[in-house]
Amino acid sequence: MELTILMPCLNEALTVETCVQKALAYLKRRGIAGEVLVADNGSTDGSEALAEAAGARVARIERKGYGAALIGGIQAARGRYVIMADADDSYDFNALDEFVDGLRQGFKLVVGNRFKGGIKPGAMPLLNRYLGNPALSFIGRTLFSSPVGDFHCGMRGFDREAILGLQLKATGMEFASEMVVKASLAKFAIAEVPTTLSPDGRQRAPHLRPWRDGWRHLRFMLLRSPQWLFLYPGLALTLLGLTGAVILTLGPRPIAGIFTLDIDALLYFAVAAIVGMQITFFGLFALAIARKMQLRIAHGFPEWLLRLASMEATIALGLCLVGAGVAGAFYAIFQWGHSSFGALVPSSIMRITIPSVTTLALGTQIVFGAFLLGFIEIE
Repeated sequence: MELTILMPCLNEALTVETCVQKALAYLKRRGIAGEVLVADNGSTDGSEALAEAAGARVARIERKGYGAALIGGIQAARGRYVIMADADDSYDFNALDEFVDGLRQGFKLVVGNRFKGGIKPGAMPLLNRYLGNPALSFIGRTLFSSPVGDFHCGMRGFDREAILGLQLKATGMEFASEMVVKASLAKFAIAEVPTTLSPDGRQRAPHLRPWRDGWRHLRFMLLRSPQWLFLYPGLALTLLGLTGAVILTLGPRPIAGIFTLDIDALLYFAVAAIVGMQITFFGLFALAIARKMQLRIAHGFPEWLLRLASMEATIALGLCLVGAGVAGAFYAIFQWGHSSFGALVPSSIMRITIPSVTTLALGTQIVFGAFLLGFIEIE
């Protein structure tokens, strides 16, 4: 069997029969050896019986959720290729040629793009159309170097064995993002085809909850990209803090003749450097754990930095910073002694104590962070 047309279904009695008939007609017209499989997720409106009467095979998926229904459906599919789309008649099952052709050409994943194919009036809420989907798709393309322009299109085709190899786990709406993210990280050959989205045939509210499901998509992508969630922001904050602290340690700095940055700003820059270093190590810890779990996460600079941070030289660097911080503390005490341990001028002494404390804190973080990375990597 070459092709399974898969439809997740939860109470779609008004449309599932029409969708099955269109899909079967497409298989017959193209002469494709295939089946129509409805992955029913606990319908109570007779959708199962209607699908079977229309000629579909029904797989009953007990675990709840959009992703759970599709995972169960993919496992139950008999075709070499699978094309999935919702059973609400919002996608045209007569327009599958480009998906089939792409799969036959060797693409492991062929994703529809509704922004290129057209979104009919009333087919998608304005918030989803102009904010949610474009923003989340942009984030996905940026974080994972993915070629997909519509991360959440419900119509897509794929090589069944290749997708099973990704071990998809998401049970909710974020399943759509998980498939694209993992396929991109696995360097699958991915293609996009224009796809038209029409208003669905339901007479009830959709299962999608824009804010909740949008957050679940975003959370999934961030947690699969610790270098963007932790590492790069941490490094940027550390660099900003250190730069500002070094400049202000040398003396006050007037800004455009409007105001002057002094020891108050020095304190903020110092804290920024300490917090940034902590966030950076969060990223390194996450990358080390991901590598331990054999998750596909990152390549290039993050992996190089992870190897560098795990070396004894990193511990030596941290110890040097701790030593510098202690030396600065003793120098501050020495300066205090010069004034017979009396009152000090804050603008002078704080330029010694703040850098000393900062260096001491950074060195301590680096030493123990490097040891923790070594602990994570123990076989």
